[in-house]
Amino acid sequence: MSDQILEVRDIHTFIGQFHILEGVSVGVPAGNITVLLGRNGAGKTTTLRSIMGLTPPARGQILFDGKNIAGKHPHAIAQMGIGFVPEHRAIFRELTVHENLQIAERKHGDLARKSEFIFDLFPDLQRLIDLPGGNLSGGQQQMLAIARALVPDNHLLLIDEPSEGLAPVIIEQLMAAIKRLAETCSVLLVEQNFRVASRLAQQYVIIEEGHSPASGEMGSLIHDSDLIQRYLGVA
Repeated sequence: MSDQILEVRDIHTFIGQFHILEGVSVGVPAGNITVLLGRNGAGKTTTLRSIMGLTPPARGQILFDGKNIAGKHPHAIAQMGIGFVPEHRAIFRELTVHENLQIAERKHGDLARKSEFIFDLFPDLQRLIDLPGGNLSGGQQQMLAIARALVPDNHLLLIDEPSEGLAPVIIEQLMAAIKRLAETCSVLLVEQNFRVASRLAQQYVIIEEGHSPASGEMGSLIHDSDLIQRYLGVA
């Protein structure tokens, strides 16, 4: 479909001998926030890693802007305009905030062009610009991880568990920031906290035991208590 920036079509992904994804399909409409929902171990993170080429699918298609990227190397996928914010942030703890941002440049001058937007989104990072990443709080590290993906020109951001382990006040700040950055690019995120997911995303896809049994508009899911209970186990 032309209105979708990303189409994942029936992908099967193995990690070693284990068949983790057994036919997952995901659509991400352009300009929207789409969330992958499901219990721990359902295959949500593997879906993001498959899109990025970190755990390439053995079968199926992944179309980004209409081009099949399945099987491409991660750096080639990133060059096409997909940013990835992994679980547990993966910032460089010994490098300063500025150095963490600078090494994310795809082209010389990317950071200079994007710094006003990034620091408007995350004012703390400007204040802490010379501090090592390891000295930041968990929330500030998450802000830095997201900001790093904003340095190059990306049209799609994949964000894995942005609220994990953070205090409610920091989660609120991150939610506001993600909503704002979604005005400039599309977002596909994994989020375990249904309350956070339901407030952020317009679209959802449920991942269950390596399959994608349900998807649609978040507004409909919020009122479908049977579906929520069956696949997410929350009241």
